[in-house]
Amino acid sequence: MTLQKAGKTYGFAIVLITSLFFLWGFALNLNPILIPHLKKACRLSDTQSAFIDSASYFAYFLLAIPAGQFMKRFGYKSGILVGLMLFAVGAFLFYPASFIRSYGFFLVASFIIASGLTFLETAANPYITVLGSPDTATQRLNFAQAFNGLAQSIAPKIGGMFILSGVVLTNEQEKAMSPAELNAYLDQEAASVQIPYIIIASVVLLVAILIWRTRLPEIKEEEPTGEQSTGSLFKQKNLVWAVIAQFFYVGAQVCMTSFFIRFADRVAGIDEKAAASYLAIALLLFMIGRFVGTFLMKFISPARLLTIYGIMCVLLTTAAVLVTGKAAIYCLFGVELFMSIMFPTIFALGIRGLGSRTKDGSALIIMSIVGGALFPVLMGAVSDATNIQLSYLVPAACFLVVGYFGLRNYNENKVKLTTAH
Repeated sequence: MTLQKAGKTYGFAIVLITSLFFLWGFALNLNPILIPHLKKACRLSDTQSAFIDSASYFAYFLLAIPAGQFMKRFGYKSGILVGLMLFAVGAFLFYPASFIRSYGFFLVASFIIASGLTFLETAANPYITVLGSPDTATQRLNFAQAFNGLAQSIAPKIGGMFILSGVVLTNEQEKAMSPAELNAYLDQEAASVQIPYIIIASVVLLVAILIWRTRLPEIKEEEPTGEQSTGSLFKQKNLVWAVIAQFFYVGAQVCMTSFFIRFADRVAGIDEKAAASYLAIALLLFMIGRFVGTFLMKFISPARLLTIYGIMCVLLTTAAVLVTGKAAIYCLFGVELFMSIMFPTIFALGIRGLGSRTKDGSALIIMSIVGGALFPVLMGAVSDATNIQLSYLVPAACFLVVGYFGLRNYNENKVKLTTAH
């Protein structure tokens, strides 16, 4: 892709596009807060509560390619504005959803938000690279992704403060309440999302107005040419394995965070508000791990580091199943640290050597994010059938696949990390 106005600087535009990285990181990482919250407010099982993640990640699966096609026809700026409007509409819909306390309504609102995020994520990664000199494109992308990591680490803390009440009724306490008292409690729980999501929607609308009024560069897409533009991508075995590995990785990542608060309560006796703070620490370690992993890749090949990290995640997740108390929480901290490099490393290994088919290969890998929609539901079903601790064997099995993919590429030394999620 090329920039029409070469050499021009776009300082304010860079700030606006970087804000998109923060916004989608913040929105997605409120899901671990919404899951225990709506489990209480709508009286759900673990399996039912996991559909919050399904609503979000199915949107990525369904809209990744349509979003790209939309932007190819109407431009990236139009795509960003559509994404922000969908984001704002979905956030505003949390108000009526909470008012009538309808879980189905919450799922629709979450799907609309994630649809908007799909447009934003599809646009932001390529857009940030052309807002300035090509020589500093990687630095700009890494800078923007740092804000994505910041959002990931603070979303659970803020969500825990303003959404979670810290009150979880036992079955005995519920039975002791009159129907009117119980209904009032549930209404109060559901209503706690109203102000936070109205604020989020308002901020998103403000960003949309600023982007609408800001002159942004046009991006011209290069069309595939030559032999690489033909033939089935599914003949590229390494790409196929990358899609599989990313499917399992995103499933594991979402499982790890989505049930963290429930895990902390059941296994370590930590109440939900305190558990949200623990989750914020875990996601901060995730962000730190990405920087540490990038540094280590100067000395260890990305594929070998991916293999080692995959093994460490299997061991630590299994340990979290076997031990109790805060030791189990610390094991999950370690998993967050070690899984931090997985998405960009799998992505980079998967698209290497594709030439002009890189964009098509990238779309396939992005679609594999649907793993985040399926594995949490499986994990919830295991939790309902056994207990929350044993259900963590689901992400442990997923990390085995990631480690195998790293092993397949063990001798590949040169990989450029270009994206993260």
